[in-house]
Amino acid sequence: MCCTNSNKSLSTTLFTICGKNDKTFFIFDPKMNIDKLNYQCSYLKCILESLFLSVIYVSSLYVWNSQHSRDHPSTIKKRFLSVSFMLIFSPLYTWYFINDKTKVPIWYWLGLKWDGIFMSAASSLFLTCILFLGSICLICCKNIQLKNIFSIENIKSKLTDLIWLRNYVVAPISEEFTFRACIIPLLLQCFEPMTTIFICPIFFGAAHFNQWIERMRAGVPCLDAFILSVFQFMYTTIFGAYSALLFISTGNVLGPIMAHKFCNHMGFPDFREMFQFQEPKRSCLLVLSLVGLILWCILIKYTTDPGIYSNQMNWTEINQCNTINSSNNIL
Repeated sequence: MCCTNSNKSLSTTLFTICGKNDKTFFIFDPKMNIDKLNYQCSYLKCILESLFLSVIYVSSLYVWNSQHSRDHPSTIKKRFLSVSFMLIFSPLYTWYFINDKTKVPIWYWLGLKWDGIFMSAASSLFLTCILFLGSICLICCKNIQLKNIFSIENIKSKLTDLIWLRNYVVAPISEEFTFRACIIPLLLQCFEPMTTIFICPIFFGAAHFNQWIERMRAGVPCLDAFILSVFQFMYTTIFGAYSALLFISTGNVLGPIMAHKFCNHMGFPDFREMFQFQEPKRSCLLVLSLVGLILWCILIKYTTDPGIYSNQMNWTEINQCNTINSSNNIL
């Protein structure tokens, strides 16, 4: 008698197919049933855990039911309280849903470690500056003096500006900590690192769709607000993938935070303003933007080597779905 496993559908995985005397019959295999169901459900479980944490983060911003705009001081202060709560809640949430808490300390999962911290911050900032080479040169062409930017008076005014604090301090820290440091470990329990890099930013990009409603409240027509939100979803998702790559490669959350802060400061490259310059400045700015993109594509291969940052995290070893999958292999 010869028995084989069938993987054609979920129903056939519940049985072992056996043949004898040209007759085929099924024998219930409880072990294979449990393993297969665990294998398939674990993926869905990781996705739902990540989605739920994303929903909690966005919902925490609206528990106050403020009638003011997002830039109103009272709204900003209340949302500061919300994200402060999330900075405590998110790691506890991740720790609770981590299946094996013995292999790796929780702070390693969250990228909170001293090993490679300065190298992570410096390389992430350098790599992001290369990507924005054209925009940096655009600022220089506008004759903005650095001494005014780094003056004591300017720094004091920024530290008391709630909008500046939100955009360049609170948002980068809270968003990177929740959407990278806390969600990526949940996904890496089942998905390969490269797959996680493309799944994780979808939650981050979708979380920015809440601004569709806020734009309409500010008087922007519904269709225009929707188009702006779709565009924002696209570029925040792309940035989220880049930030996820930095987190997984460096094993440190500070690198993505620095990249996030810099991207918030630079904004999306303003090519329309570049075209307003006369030649040869216009062509130089456009060429430098292209050169920056090409250099970024080349350097990212070398600057995301985990060995540079003393990153000893072995994501494959702690991937529970890989373990389940390998146990189901015939060989």
